[in-house]
Amino acid sequence: MSSINWLEEVQKQQQGLIDDTQQFLRVKSVLDETTKGDGAPFGEGIAQALSFMLEKGKQDGFVTKDLDGYAGHIEMGQGEELIGVLCHVDVVPEGDGWKSDPYAADIRNGNIYARGAIDDKGPTMAAYYAMKIVKELGLPLRKRIRMILGTDEESHWRCVEHYFRHEEMPTMGFAPDADFPIINAEKGICDLYLAQQPSPTDGENVLLSFQSGRRLNMVPDYAKAIVQTKQAQQLAAVYEAWLQSAGYRGKANMSNDEVELELTGRSAHGSTPEKGENAGVRLAGFLAEHELDKQGAAFVRFVSRSFGSDTRGIHLGIQYNDDITGDLTVNVGLLSYRKEEGGTCGLNIRYPVTTDLKDTLRVLRNSVGAQGFGVRDISDSKPHHVDKEHVLVRTLQRVYEEQMGEKAELLAIGGGTYARSLQAGVAFGPLFPGKEELAHQKDEYIEIEDLLRATAIYAQAIYELAK
Repeated sequence: MSSINWLEEVQKQQQGLIDDTQQFLRVKSVLDETTKGDGAPFGEGIAQALSFMLEKGKQDGFVTKDLDGYAGHIEMGQGEELIGVLCHVDVVPEGDGWKSDPYAADIRNGNIYARGAIDDKGPTMAAYYAMKIVKELGLPLRKRIRMILGTDEESHWRCVEHYFRHEEMPTMGFAPDADFPIINAEKGICDLYLAQQPSPTDGENVLLSFQSGRRLNMVPDYAKAIVQTKQAQQLAAVYEAWLQSAGYRGKANMSNDEVELELTGRSAHGSTPEKGENAGVRLAGFLAEHELDKQGAAFVRFVSRSFGSDTRGIHLGIQYNDDITGDLTVNVGLLSYRKEEGGTCGLNIRYPVTTDLKDTLRVLRNSVGAQGFGVRDISDSKPHHVDKEHVLVRTLQRVYEEQMGEKAELLAIGGGTYARSLQAGVAFGPLFPGKEELAHQKDEYIEIEDLLRATAIYAQAIYELAK
């Protein structure tokens, strides 16, 4: 057992850790390609967040490197072997309905509230302070420890691709970007679009447009549809009554012969779509019960029939599960329709490690093809699994058990972390068992007590892996 009281060492640095975490969270590091440029491939906010971390590393005497704004690293130690700590500085869009400014990093009731507090800026700062503590204690290391900072984790992982084209692959490592104790299995992640084949739009009630969602890996918390109809007042009244009877939040706005229908749902992470309330699917369900033009009706009925109350791909015929990673899940992260073009559905599918993806896609093509939709723009991140006997897993289990006094069970998740970019990588914290999961949701926060405890665990883990 380690003779160092790691939590005590963290408490000596407590105020600096909290202050730096708040300052880091105040940078709005959302993908914004309208502000991209040299050294900022994903926009100014993300570039600023990466620069913030690299500058801290430089000031504290670490070796730092910026790879064209795509990624960076902060390194210490010596030796041939490299241990990776994989973090990301980008965050998903903040969404609506926050109780406080999502970039104010307010502290209330012992929690820091901000977009990125738990995913992944709070944990990134915890891991950074863990490295800082090991460095300042002057502990002998036989390996190098490198914090790798990604910038496009919430979108397309272009940062990781760029980084590993130019830099070495760590022997092993962890990503502080999920749950404790240890996640050694992650589902595959397949993003794709279902595109409607255009058809006539004649009729008295014409669906002009439908829009819902910001990202494939978020459950949409808002949807809006515009219907052209001579019965505008009647449709608006029926919609308002439906909202009231179902207990949903939304409104109808009328302008001449057009009705704009708005609906508010609840966001959640795309890996757990059942925890959210998909505003787009719900609004499509309402419209599917009313007369629309042929093309518009086909779109909303397809959405309602395929995804209404089903996040497991049952209605599409692609449901599957295994004992390692559980159920296949489907999140309809984007819904878009225009009268002139027809509709598209953007899906984020998380599939178990033993899935035959080729067969799943064959079934999907047949299923949606029979309903006038085609499959396009498929991207895939393969499942990831590290054996329970691997030295990385065994070491992290021992560290967690020593610090927490409880068994370090191995977990599997639907989320995808940077751990899967390593041959031997696991996700390790920061969310402790039984704690509320608010990644990608409004009022995201990290408990300060948990931030300190996670830092202590990461410090010991870094030392044990590199000594």
